[in-house]
Amino acid sequence: MEIGDGGAPARLRTMPSWLINQAALPANRLVTEGLASVEMRRYHYSLLAALDQSGPASQADLSRGTTIDRSDIVATVNELVQQGLVERAPDPTDRRRNVVSITPAGRRQLHNLDRLLRKVQDELLAPLSAEERRQLVDLLTRVVDHHARTGERPGVRPNTPNEPEVQP
Repeated sequence: MEIGDGGAPARLRTMPSWLINQAALPANRLVTEGLASVEMRRYHYSLLAALDQSGPASQADLSRGTTIDRSDIVATVNELVQQGLVERAPDPTDRRRNVVSITPAGRRQLHNLDRLLRKVQDELLAPLSAEERRQLVDLLTRVVDHHARTGERPGVRPNTPNEPEVQP
């Protein structure tokens, strides 16, 4: 039996869902290894990026905005507080809530992580030209945005417990 290019049947290699999953495998590995090299994780990067973009936010808002499960937000915020990258304080309008904000050290770390992840993206997308990379990002953004509008939460399958989302 002869199997098509790349060791997979040709029928699979024409299915976008299969191709996206196959591309996600090295993407996840490269991102995980890159962030681990500086003792960080995807959740750390996601929270720092969200706080940098949108400003201080409650832990619940961060959970919704990053699609990180609420139970994981608390632990992730605790880790970032310990590293001095974010601050957590009671919400002045509702003392039951905590508001999280990025620190200057957190912004510096975020910029370092941006540089690191650009290198990871370059390694992942090495066979593509700059224009092809822009097209890929545009097309994937349209697919992700479509499913976000239909109410599907990335990284969570219907009727199953929350699972980690594929990030950066």
